[in-house]
Amino acid sequence: MSIRLTAAGLAILLVSATGCSTASKSTASGKITVVAAENFWGSIALQLGGDHVTETSVIINPDTDPHAYEPTAKDARTIANAKYVIVNGIGYDPWAPKLLAANPVAGRTTLTVGDLVGVKEGGNPHRWYSPADVHKVIEQITADYKRLDPADASYFDQRKTTFETQTLAPYDQLVAAIRAKYAGTPIGASESIVSPLADALGLTMLTPQSFLKATSEGTDPTAGDKTTIDRQIGTKQIKIYIYNSQNSTPDIAAQVKAAKAAGIPVTTVTETLAPAGSTFEQWQTTQLQGIQNALAQATGK
Repeated sequence: MSIRLTAAGLAILLVSATGCSTASKSTASGKITVVAAENFWGSIALQLGGDHVTETSVIINPDTDPHAYEPTAKDARTIANAKYVIVNGIGYDPWAPKLLAANPVAGRTTLTVGDLVGVKEGGNPHRWYSPADVHKVIEQITADYKRLDPADASYFDQRKTTFETQTLAPYDQLVAAIRAKYAGTPIGASESIVSPLADALGLTMLTPQSFLKATSEGTDPTAGDKTTIDRQIGTKQIKIYIYNSQNSTPDIAAQVKAAKAAGIPVTTVTETLAPAGSTFEQWQTTQLQGIQNALAQATGK
């Protein structure tokens, strides 16, 4: 059973952790100890760091909702001992900055993705679904690694070059190919996680933004929005429907069923790496291929 932290328990734990954190921030081999709040950023950080970092992601279970996650005592210790911490921000993982603030440690570097890409709280937090933002994160992680370990700067530059030109090549090529072939195609979706990717692919999102946000945040969508979506599906205004299979509400299940009944191709995305052991690029490429196949089926091209 997980140990959930009360405010008092968290304070006691973090005071205790502070005393040992300085010595444990880097291993005997001098590696940078990296902690990512979510495994999609952790996968990128590990691949950019290679043999010169150790990486731990807090959220790794595909069934975990990062919005509502409750940190454990182990999470607090892990973050307290980190030299480099990556959090998403934008209200997506509010537990992470609380752990950091409760245990300030000299020399620790924190990358908050929302701050980096200029999206404030209230904006769409799903920045790992924005290819442009992913590349900004890659640039920043590499720059931070070089600052934390300047002796190995050339190693980190090489890792970055390989990651962007080779490892991410299929991902970038799919994004470009889908945009070139299907830009302007109207689509529907279950929640706002799809919006940054749809923008990058040039697809036209017809689902009301208020519905996408409500589903993403776990609030009730309006009857008007549901009626609009039912009409879009029933009259086939949308060509494909994309839904987050890790967050399927009764409303979403009904929409998926209606889309299939109408002959509208349906494909899925997930909130975090799925399967859990996959890399960022494997996960995203598989999803992009699913979207590409659905678009091909819907448009005949």
